[in-house]
Amino acid sequence: MEGEDRGEKAVAAMEACYQGFDPAAYLQYNYTPPRADFTRSDSIVPWKLKCLHEAFSEGEVLVDVGSGPTLYQVMSGCEHFDRVVLSDFLEVNRKELRIWLQDGKSSLDWTPYLKFVCELEGRKCNKNERLRSVVTDVLPINIHQPCPLPSGSLPSTGADCLVSSFCLESVSPDLSSFTQALGHLSGLLRSGGHLLLIGALGESFYLGAPGLRIPVVPLDEAQVCSSLRASGFHLLQLSVYHLPPDMRVGVDDVTGVFFAKARKP
Repeated sequence: MEGEDRGEKAVAAMEACYQGFDPAAYLQYNYTPPRADFTRSDSIVPWKLKCLHEAFSEGEVLVDVGSGPTLYQVMSGCEHFDRVVLSDFLEVNRKELRIWLQDGKSSLDWTPYLKFVCELEGRKCNKNERLRSVVTDVLPINIHQPCPLPSGSLPSTGADCLVSSFCLESVSPDLSSFTQALGHLSGLLRSGGHLLLIGALGESFYLGAPGLRIPVVPLDEAQVCSSLRASGFHLLQLSVYHLPPDMRVGVDDVTGVFFAKARKP
């Protein structure tokens, strides 16, 4: 019981860290050049979009776990699924997503992202309309709960695919909690379904607003693989991006990014 109490207190402390989170500042820190420079092959955002583009397969329901205020992680997926569910713990992030879905307004112009993904797909498309047509919900989520989403949110068999970017390591107080959260996500996924996981390597903090340092579980590749196995996933792919010096812009201390594709047996 003592260990459980310590875990609950640690998670509560993490929740308190996020009360000052500023979606507009976070987007400016991480989703503008140089990290989102679509003219550079070594820029981090194009790398992530390419990984996602190549990894999605057809299905009925896609759930984005911990969307934050971002949409890039479902831009390719929206072409493969009939229903897309966005989710986040923070209401300020859910509000940011709902505003874009309703009237196209956002703290960040997503047009270059949408254009880049359409080019990857080799098509001229109005992805704005497609994305809005398939996103059915923007839901609250708590990955530290055994049932992270509200009851009845998904089919009884589970989602066909989960995607999650920079969520689990950023809201877990330690590696054990990170692994446990992966196990909770497994419960949202149908047997044979896929998890697409993007996360930070070697990161101990990031800025969620000016002066707001949010702690992160520092991960290495071996720990990511071990946590996936411990949570019952079968790892299909692991790719790693190493940040060039000019991508280290002072808003975090990340050294690399991993992309993992795994299947639930």
